[in-house]
Amino acid sequence: MPREVEHEITVDAAAEDIYRLIAEVENWPRIFPPTVHVEQVERGEHSERIRIWATANGEAKNWTSRRDLDPEGLRITFRQEVSAPPVATMGGTWIIEPLGGNSSRVRLLHDYRAVDDDPESLEWIDRAVDRNSRSELAALKANVELATGAAELTLSFEDSVRVEGAAKDVYAFIDEADQWKSRLPHVAEVDLREDEPGLQVLRMDTLTKDGSSHTTESVRVCFPHHRIVYKQTTLPALMKLHTGYWRLTDNGDGSTTATSQHTVIVNTENIARILGPDAGVAEARTYLRNALGANSRATLDHAKRYAERGGR
Repeated sequence: MPREVEHEITVDAAAEDIYRLIAEVENWPRIFPPTVHVEQVERGEHSERIRIWATANGEAKNWTSRRDLDPEGLRITFRQEVSAPPVATMGGTWIIEPLGGNSSRVRLLHDYRAVDDDPESLEWIDRAVDRNSRSELAALKANVELATGAAELTLSFEDSVRVEGAAKDVYAFIDEADQWKSRLPHVAEVDLREDEPGLQVLRMDTLTKDGSSHTTESVRVCFPHHRIVYKQTTLPALMKLHTGYWRLTDNGDGSTTATSQHTVIVNTENIARILGPDAGVAEARTYLRNALGANSRATLDHAKRYAERGGR
């Protein structure tokens, strides 16, 4: 018999707005802490197949799901087509119920089984579903209710360089992050795990221009030889969210355009402690743009030199 569980939360927002946020999967890495990346595989009028990369109990996992969308009934049902062990089957439903005024109840239902109905595996899934469901619902509530002020706190930008070399060589430099301590001056320590091909957990100590150091951990999803998408799961104190990607575009003339993109949300609680009592959101945005941009441009410049020497 499948295990059936339900989680719910009350959100001060219109049900239609909440439904739209859940329905549009491109929002998920920004909204839901466990979600690293989502790609739409197929799309029909009211159904779709999506591939999801996310963390569960601290482990990086990926799976493919089919979703049926009911915008009139404010329901989204989902079923994993290809589950990641120890999950044998997993499905459920998002249900958004208007409560009157500007308030709604969001219910998240799951049903699942473990591989071979193993009791220890079932307990692992219980913990993962409970932790992720609570995290996702709390994050959904926070994001919906704070949407009006989120624009000022959100910063997105990118930097690009032209490389007179092959995209595969630029990709190799960025993919081989376990070599970054010897290849990049702003990386002090690095640990890279890749238990499944193309799904990496990267932990590193990074130096900024002012000499300070911070430890981050990211889950990276790799698409040879054109893109690496990531989400930081351990963040510096000045950020509530940090997602991004490395994109490599073959220009058709033997050259490559290499781009680094960042999206961050400022953590206002730590601005004064890090930047001083007179600093505000504007100063935090400038600091993050400069610090992240400097490290990204340094990585791009080193990748450029590596690729222009033919991957040496």
